[in-house]
Formats: sequence, structure tokens, C-alpha cells
Amino acid sequence: MNMKTILAYLLVSAFLVTGCSQQGGNPNGAGGAGGAGGAGGYGSNNGYGYGNGGNYGAGNGSSQYTPADLRNPNSVLAQRVIYFDLDSSNIRPEYQSVLDAHSSLLAAYPNLKVRLEGHADERGSREYNVALSERRGYSVLDYMQIKGVSSNSMEVIGYGEEIPAVFGHNESAWGKNRRVEIKYAGE
Repeated sequence: MNMKTILAYLLVSAFLVTGCSQQGGNPNGAGGAGGAGGAGGYGSNNGYGYGNGGNYGAGNGSSQYTPADLRNPNSVLAQRVIYFDLDSSNIRPEYQSVLDAHSSLLAAYPNLKVRLEGHADERGSREYNVALSERRGYSVLDYMQIKGVSSNSMEVIGYGEEIPAVFGHNESAWGKNRRVEIKYAGE
């Protein structure tokens, strides 16, 4: 168990022991103290304003992240693009923490769904690039499955070179186009 998880458990325990969970929160599940809420949003019936409400199921409490973190630009979950090296579908080490965070959220909230959109740069044949972009998407899917995400929560699409992030015929543009984008349903 990592330090952040231990601290989260201690904080929740302190709220429960001191009765702070009775403050804030909306019994209608429309968000509470610190919650995002809103129509079908991330509200909660637990007094905390996050965690188990809205359209995302109860969650299992095993994640330090909540669906509300998806809209927080300071959260690691705001990073949803994984870049790849030329002709590679191997996940680079610098993206493992990003994928770990998304995996933690998806494992804790099994009703969340993502589409893993694979892309390639313009070099290579159309057929090769579609296959490479699919391999990249499945590489991310496999990684997230190992981290506990159900395959029912994920879908892979390989676009090849058809939807570039950046137009250009140089390494700078090509590097931005070799990617997998993590797209949550409803966004």
C-alpha cells in the first residue's frame, strides 16, 4: 500500500470518527463538499460530495481518484495522451504513472468506459499505420488490464495516420502523431 493510499484512509477514518461526514454533501447526490455534482454528475450520497453517485456506479473505494478528478486540470488524470517511439507500440516508462492513475480510476468505477484511440504518423503505408495504431491501443489496454481494469470498460480503435494531432512533415509533428488518446464516454 502506498503512502497516498494510507493517508487517504487515515483522512476518511478521521472524518468518520469526528462526525465530519455529516457536514456538506447533498443527500440527493448532486455534489457536496468538494464535489462536482450536477445533472447526472459526480455527486454522492455519502456526505463527501464524491465517490459513489452520479452515473458511475458505487465504486469500490480502492482508488485515490474519483470521476471528479477527470475535470481537474491539475490531476494526473488530465493527461490523456500517451506518446510512442517510431515503429513502436511499447509504453514508455514516463507514461506508466499516467496509465496507473487511469487504471486505478477505471478499476474502482467499473461503469466508466474509455475508448483507446491509436494513431500513427504519416510515414508507412496506410495498412501498416492502421495496424500499428491498433497495436498501440492494445498495448495500453493490456497494461490497464494487468492493473485490474476490466476489458469490458475499454474499446480500441486504430485510426492510423488519418487524424493527425499536428500537421507537418518533420520529427516534431510526427512525434505528436504517434499516440494513444484516452477518451472517456460522455466527453
